[in-house]
Amino acid sequence: MNKTRLCVAVSAALLALGLAAGVQAQQSEMTFFITSVGSGKGADLGGVAGADRHCQSLAAAAGAGKRQWRAYLSISAAGGQPAVNARDRIGKGPWHNAEGRLIARNVAELHGKNNINRMTALTEKGARVNNSASPPNMHDILTGSQPDGTAVGGDPAKTTCGNWTMSGEGAAIVGHHDRMGLRDDEPSRSWNASHPSRGCSLDNLRASGGAGLLYCFAVN
Repeated sequence: MNKTRLCVAVSAALLALGLAAGVQAQQSEMTFFITSVGSGKGADLGGVAGADRHCQSLAAAAGAGKRQWRAYLSISAAGGQPAVNARDRIGKGPWHNAEGRLIARNVAELHGKNNINRMTALTEKGARVNNSASPPNMHDILTGSQPDGTAVGGDPAKTTCGNWTMSGEGAAIVGHHDRMGLRDDEPSRSWNASHPSRGCSLDNLRASGGAGLLYCFAVN
């Protein structure tokens, strides 16, 4: 290899290392992401504690494990235990995606006019999530929540797949990360409360446009 080619090769390698370091640095400052994969058991996440561990594990693999991560999931009241609101589990903000783009400054903005859409709701790896315009559609994100981030009343089997322990019959409230839905139906375009899933199994979640993915937020 002559000197010119060597210089070009070295420059390219240094550029690649610099870009990789830049991406890793951004991800270490990331405070919001959509999970790149689900639990593998549909909406059975091992309860909300299992969902939190899933968020923490993916964040650690992406270089953001120094933070404490929580899944944006509500828990319905059941068995004498009170409901838990997703909005109360995720810290105070602000939250940024893997590219450093602002998602919301605080809990009020997150549940008001936030910056969650198909371009900004990235995975922990900085990748976009498939939506209804890019099959297979995965825009259904599990939340079990109302638009204001509070738990839904009623039977947990019909709102949170038994508080995230069921992978068969039942339903869970999901949101659309891409903010796409029916043209004349604003609620169907909600990021956190679009509609109930068709069931709790992975196949049923896929049938209604999902893959058992979660929103994850850094508490600190």
